[in-house]
Amino acid sequence: MLKRGAAVTAATILATLSISVTSHAGEDPKGDGGIDCGLYICEVEVDVPGQGGGQAGSSDTAGGTGGHGSDDNDDPYGTVCTYKLAKPQPPVGSLDWEGHKPGDGAVYEQTCGNGDVNGDTIVRMVWLAEPPKQATVDPAVLAQRAVDSMTLLGPDIASPRAAGKYTVGVPMWMWVNQSATTYGPNAASASAGGITVTATAKVSKIVWNMGDGASVTCTGPGTPYTSSEGMAQSPDCGHVYAKTSAGAQNRKFPVAATSTWTINWQGGGQAGQLTEVRQTNVQVAVGEVQVVR
Repeated sequence: MLKRGAAVTAATILATLSISVTSHAGEDPKGDGGIDCGLYICEVEVDVPGQGGGQAGSSDTAGGTGGHGSDDNDDPYGTVCTYKLAKPQPPVGSLDWEGHKPGDGAVYEQTCGNGDVNGDTIVRMVWLAEPPKQATVDPAVLAQRAVDSMTLLGPDIASPRAAGKYTVGVPMWMWVNQSATTYGPNAASASAGGITVTATAKVSKIVWNMGDGASVTCTGPGTPYTSSEGMAQSPDCGHVYAKTSAGAQNRKFPVAATSTWTINWQGGGQAGQLTEVRQTNVQVAVGEVQVVR
């Protein structure tokens, strides 16, 4: 079998794989101690963790396949393997045949990976008695994998500020800073089994729990306050406190801003929508104006 995955470093191989290089008499035609395996420079046997536990050359009568059966397609760690018939087939005597003769089954190039953008990929040659059953990839699973790679976060609260001081009866304007990870849009793709799914995420609403029992739902990022607005209320995302935070823990209201991310995805002949929820918290001090007589 041949390991050719460029994404897998030597350190990763030594840490996670059991590797043995095998040769046979007569494989050193130059007589210089090097290994010559014919069509391929060398044959490396690699035991890949989580690949159904099968070893090279083992038999699996279930389903009529031998060598490496369809279990490779059902990896518990999310690995998906695809197969391509090796053209040309390895020469007679190549270790890729795993002791079989040309015409007895065929040798395939097996590519296994978990679909992550930065994930490892293992490519090796395997012998199969019958053409393999390609893995069935659920586009919805790939969509979720794409979303997981986005690192979606809770709202980046610009107002109210933890260091700010707010007053009973004075309109509070709430708004958030916008970025790809805190508001969107944010896009990512995931691929496996010849299918690529692309997902696009954006915050559709933010629910503000103000700590005084009130809840405010804002369908946008909010409008930043400017001094020219005076005592006006926010046009799209605001609140007016009717009592101070003196009786609250730490004498501050615990404000929680919860964003709902709406994700639309498509690929593999399908399309759908996912939802993710993220939250950010801030402590807000609310006092009252003291009238001096």
